[in-house]
Amino acid sequence: MKLPQLKIGDIVARMPVIQGGMGVGVSLSGLASAVAEEGGIGVIAAAMIGMTNPNPGKDHAKAHIDALTQEIRTAKEKTRGVLGVNIMVALSNFADMVSTSVKEGADIIFSGAGLPLDLPQYLTDGAKTKLVPIISSGRAASIICKKWVSKFDYVPDAFVVEGPMAGGHLGFKPEQLDDPKFSLEQIVPEVIKAVRPFEEKTGKRIPVIAAGGVYSGADICKYLEMGAAGVQMGTRFVATHECDADDEFKQAYVKSTKEDMTVIQSPVGLPGRAVQNEFLQKVSDGEKSPFKCPFHCIKSCQVEKSPYCIASALINAQRGKLKHGFAFAGSNAWRTEKIISVKELFTDLKNEFVQACSSIPTPLQPNKG
Repeated sequence: MKLPQLKIGDIVARMPVIQGGMGVGVSLSGLASAVAEEGGIGVIAAAMIGMTNPNPGKDHAKAHIDALTQEIRTAKEKTRGVLGVNIMVALSNFADMVSTSVKEGADIIFSGAGLPLDLPQYLTDGAKTKLVPIISSGRAASIICKKWVSKFDYVPDAFVVEGPMAGGHLGFKPEQLDDPKFSLEQIVPEVIKAVRPFEEKTGKRIPVIAAGGVYSGADICKYLEMGAAGVQMGTRFVATHECDADDEFKQAYVKSTKEDMTVIQSPVGLPGRAVQNEFLQKVSDGEKSPFKCPFHCIKSCQVEKSPYCIASALINAQRGKLKHGFAFAGSNAWRTEKIISVKELFTDLKNEFVQACSSIPTPLQPNKG
């Protein structure tokens, strides 16, 4: 028994594993290309990507476009594997990032943090980029499918279903995070059911990918058995040598305990899961004061009420300056024990998958595309 392929349209990944897009600058060409080379789908995070350049210049819009262009090209030079870009709907430069990704030939665009209702409009003639919304409910999947079919005669190429145990900004209300009704185990079947009528109507398969708290090969086995075509994992890929964040960022995972996993209220108006540290404690204690924003990177950010800049805090963390920022992390980050290579991680996942699935009475059937 081995991990099945993941098919998204005419794109085939040898492994049913998507590396989640992690910003700011945590998953760039280094991590994405390494994952793609091992047969997974590597993903570059577009959020405030221009800030990864120590000298981005005064033209912020151009800096982000240039940085994303360079990261996609660099990743393509390193691998022929499947490469995607994660672009949040809430980004103020969403259109620039999508257009750049399509122009540079990204295989897939993953888009969440809002409903990407107009995403297909950015596809140019001859573009082969697949469009994959990230959603948190069957209702959201239905809304997007209906909108895309009526306006663009296009159905999503796949859906990533992100549950409440994910790291970073979450598409749930704080009181829903621990409510069993909103667990990933509950919403994956809901989304599979929601997309079925659109599959039948169009004759196009819409794979559903489980995400948020997926950590082990046993988790992969569980969600494939449930009907998912694959999984998306972010946290597990942070603790790899190829991850684009500073080693201090990775060590925040390694050193963390279960009690360090915390949910914060982000300045952009969403709850977010992170590793508790001195910076977040000062925010909680009211020791951070409002600031002036040079970026306005997220449409929903209320600058005048924010005690700190989320973009600056995240890029500081990515650079290893944890006293001036913090690390977003999934609920299982505390299980991280050491930094390994992406190749070793895939070997571990394969072994964990085989061990878990071999204990299931009815053998898991590979997903048929």
